Amino acid sequence: MRKLANEELDRKTVEEFKEAEKLPVVILLDSIRSMNNVGSAFRTSDAFLIEKIYLGGITATPPHREITKTALGATESVDWEHAEDTPKLVDDLKAEGYEIIAIEQVDESIALNEFKPEKNKKYCLVFGNEVFGVSEEVVSKAHVCLEIPQHGTKHSLNISVSLGITIWDFYNKLS
Repeated sequence: MRKLANEELDRKTVEEFKEAEKLPVVILLDSIRSMNNVGSAFRTSDAFLIEKIYLGGITATPPHREITKTALGATESVDWEHAEDTPKLVDDLKAEGYEIIAIEQVDESIALNEFKPEKNKKYCLVFGNEVFGVSEEVVSKAHVCLEIPQHGTKHSLNISVSLGITIWDFYNKLS
C-alpha cells in the first residue's frame, strides 16, 4: 500500500467543477464568526459538489487570508453570495423551492440519521453561529431542524465538523 500523489487523485479542474452536476444542496452560514470555519465550509462544499454557499449576516467573505488558508482554493470553485439579511434570504430560497433545513437542537428536531432527503427536492442546509447557533428567526422559518445525535458530555460540535457530517450524510443519501 502507498499514498497516492495529487496527480493520481483524478480531481476536477475549477472549470470542470463549475460544469459538473451538483448535489441539489446549498449551504447557508448564519453569522459565522470564525473565518477558519468559513474556509472549511468552502473546502467541504467543493469536495461534495455543493451548488452554492450563502454567507449570511456577519459571516466574512472571500477574499481573506484566514478563509483562503483553510479553503485551499475552494473559494474559486464553489459559487457563493453574501446576504446581509439572513431571514429575507431564507424567504427568497423558500420561494425558489428550497426546503430549508436548520442544523440545530430544538424541541422537534429529527435525528440526522433518520432523515430521508428526496432526490427530486432542493435543500438549503443552515448552520449557525458558533456561540448562539442558528438564529431563532431562521429556525422559525425552517421546514425542519436536524440534529446530529451526540452521546458525550458536550452540547455541540464545531460547525466545520457538523457541516462535514451533514453534507456527507446528504451526499450518501442523494447520490
